[in-house]
Amino acid sequence: MGVSKRTKKSMEKSNGAFEWIEALFFAVTIVMIFFTFFFRIVTVDGDSMLPTLHDNDKLVLYSQAYRNVQYGDIVVVTQPNVYNEPLIKRVIATEGQTVDIDFENGKVYVDGKELEEDYINELTYTQAYNSTEFPCTVPENGLFVMGDNRNHSTDSRSAEIGIIDERYVLGKAVLRIFPFDSFGTIE
Repeated sequence: MGVSKRTKKSMEKSNGAFEWIEALFFAVTIVMIFFTFFFRIVTVDGDSMLPTLHDNDKLVLYSQAYRNVQYGDIVVVTQPNVYNEPLIKRVIATEGQTVDIDFENGKVYVDGKELEEDYINELTYTQAYNSTEFPCTVPENGLFVMGDNRNHSTDSRSAEIGIIDERYVLGKAVLRIFPFDSFGTIE
């Protein structure tokens, strides 16, 4: 006995549907692995990174970037802090570098050289309550981070946040995906 043409067509449709479901499952699995180990999406909360980042911006983080963090990188850190939440800040200095801040003139120095900070909202006049003592040398595996909205940011200047241990870097912000009119790479 043979298989009827109707049954044969039905089986072909079933196989086609199964192949689509299998391909979709495989694609979703690959995307989940990709976003688990390499990229993450985060939302900016607050104004400490103005004018670079705004409240509710959606960013893509490169998760493996913590292995090579450099001056100027914008990172999300999960080091325990008084806010009990991840923080997004800019790396100002890495291990072995010395940070000094002239709060009277609003200038930040790393290893005696004034930083050219065209990304900040305003000069650094605010010294945190319970402040880090300056000059401050960043210890091994440490990062000194600050918000771009310097006078409205709690960051490494404050003993409440302090020097960030590199192990707590969740990733480097590489792309803004929302709002759509601001879509693009992050400098």
